[in-house]
Amino acid sequence: MANKLHLKVVTPSHVFFDGDCDMVIMKTIDGDTGVLYGHQPLTTVLDLGYLRIINDGDETMPTLLGGFAKVNEQGLTIISDAAEWADEIDVERAVESMHRAENRIETHGKNIAHYDEERAEAALHRAMLRIDLSKIKKKNK
Repeated sequence: MANKLHLKVVTPSHVFFDGDCDMVIMKTIDGDTGVLYGHQPLTTVLDLGYLRIINDGDETMPTLLGGFAKVNEQGLTIISDAAEWADEIDVERAVESMHRAENRIETHGKNIAHYDEERAEAALHRAMLRIDLSKIKKKNK
């Protein structure tokens, strides 16, 4: 039996995941990074994206809305603002959020008090990520 990597994902509200797996692929600001048991120590900044958790041939893919990751001899610890499983996503709400963000970006803040382009683009990206994950989940059923 191969050694397993211990993964712990923590958000401000709860421990999202705490268990062993074969491999984790995370989206960092430098691109995708895979982590196996025994990986060299690493600290990195995460981007918005999917966290691919692979265990015994099965793969689960929650969304991860940025954060930090630290690999050490105890395993991989991720601290993120938010993480969601596909079945937790309110698709209707995500679509509404996507439309609001697109509208803000298209109008370039006209008639919108305190328009912040970076926030609007981040909201759009988060919404699209949630919608994409819900589609992947439906496709794999």
